[in-house]
Amino acid sequence: MQRFDNRVVMVTGAGSGIGKASALRIAEEGGSVFCVDLNQEALEATVAEIASNEGEATAHACDVADEDSVQACVNACVTRYGSLYALVNMAGILRFDDTEQLQTADWQKVIDINLTGTMLLCRAVLPHLLESKGSIVNAASTASLSGLPCGVAYSASKGGVLAMTRSIAVEYAKRGVRANCVCPGDIKTGMTHDVGFPETMDWDLMPRIMSLTGARGPEVMAGVIAMLASEDGSHITGEDIRVDGGTLS
Repeated sequence: MQRFDNRVVMVTGAGSGIGKASALRIAEEGGSVFCVDLNQEALEATVAEIASNEGEATAHACDVADEDSVQACVNACVTRYGSLYALVNMAGILRFDDTEQLQTADWQKVIDINLTGTMLLCRAVLPHLLESKGSIVNAASTASLSGLPCGVAYSASKGGVLAMTRSIAVEYAKRGVRANCVCPGDIKTGMTHDVGFPETMDWDLMPRIMSLTGARGPEVMAGVIAMLASEDGSHITGEDIRVDGGTLS
């Protein structure tokens, strides 16, 4: 299946996790992938893997929380490929904090990257997606749909992404641009593996965020993301799709 032949897709967070899995999947389906991450070394590894499978990709380091960096990134993509068909917005960070001990600077960093960064990319690509009648796929979370213990900052950022995505979907529906969210749950990535927990964490609360079918790798997300970004998702906009193994069912 080559759903992305002759189409350019920008993937943020492409250096690891769900972003990397999405970049690989879209390249396998014929897309030219503009891979974006803050980690240049990880980006180069993703692009090299795509090239080893005869795919087309370009690496571009970008701080998604910085307005100038984001605009330069989008400009570089369009200069390189001439157009843009879809944005897959997977860059983000996760942290857990006892709410009473949460530092304002830590709260702000999560909001800046997860929420403001997502908005900056959406805003910058929209003129190009209006030309291509393309789509946006943003990373929300099961934490945007249900309470996450010690996850106040993360939950707020992802709830904001979900609400923002719905607003974009409604605003641009008649103009041919779609916007959707995926809501991953219990997906094994470097981000979830390396996260720290506060000493006050009540582990009895953690089963509420665990999959009924066991944790899965990021490749299970990539298939859903590719569907939403492609013509197979042409009648889906303003939606949030849970990929959580029944966690919130």
